Amino acid sequence: MSEKPSVLFVCVHNAGRSQMAAGWLTHLAEGRIEVRSAGSMPADQINPTAVTAMTEVGIDITAETPKILTVEAVQASDVVITMGCGDACPVFPGKRYEDWKLDDPAGQGIDAVRPIRDDIRACIEKLIGELLPAGS
Repeated sequence: MSEKPSVLFVCVHNAGRSQMAAGWLTHLAEGRIEVRSAGSMPADQINPTAVTAMTEVGIDITAETPKILTVEAVQASDVVITMGCGDACPVFPGKRYEDWKLDDPAGQGIDAVRPIRDDIRACIEKLIGELLPAGS
């Protein structure tokens, strides 16, 4: 059996989209995928509205903290998914890169963040289907 795939989610502040994506992947993959998240300019704390939106679907991300993007995190990941960080993410040959076009939840109310959360879930479900063969 091969080692489990690893995914790194990157956004500028590592406070909203990337944290929600990491929460979804951790929850839905049930330990079958290694999950990381980071930001090119991490915020002081996770977006409280993102925390609330995830709590509504039974996922607790309150223990997470924004982390700085490192070359090591990219090198250690099989898939790097960016969300609005542009060229800040280092690129290494042989890695799979995706850029997910998602609205930024920063400064938005819960009614605006819920659809972002749900869009992220749809992207995560597709990603799991690509990374984990059926029945694994």
